[in-house]
Amino acid sequence: MILAPGRIALLLDEMFSPGIAEELRRRGHDVIAVAADPQLRAMADPDLLAWVANQERRLVTENVKDFRRLLHASEAAGPGLLFTSSRTFPRSRQAVGALISALEGWLTRPDAAARPPEDWLTQSLGPN
Repeated sequence: MILAPGRIALLLDEMFSPGIAEELRRRGHDVIAVAADPQLRAMADPDLLAWVANQERRLVTENVKDFRRLLHASEAAGPGLLFTSSRTFPRSRQAVGALISALEGWLTRPDAAARPPEDWLTQSLGPN
C-alpha cells in the first residue's frame, strides 16, 4: 500500500488483536499487527522498534515503560510511538469498537504524521 503524503502506517503491538488491524485496513489504513506475524512475534522489543523505524511505521503499544526507554536510547526511532492504556481501552470484545474508532480518528488527523514521537491515544475522536 502506498501512503498519500502526510499519512502514517501503524504496527499494533502484540497485545492487540489482528482483527483490529484487519478492520482498519478495510477502512483504507495501512495497519498491521504483531500478533498476525510469527516473525514479528518472535522479536525482542529493541528489534521490533528498529523494524518499525525501518518500515516507517508508528508502534501502537501499552508498554510505555519499555518502549519509552528504548525510543530515547534509539537514534532511528522512525515515526515513533502511539501509547494506549488498558484503562482507557479495556481489552474486551465490547471495547474493540472504541479502540478502532480512536485509532481511525488519530490516523485521519490532519497532523497525524507530524505528531510528537511519543503520543497518546485518547477516546476523543476529533482533532486535538
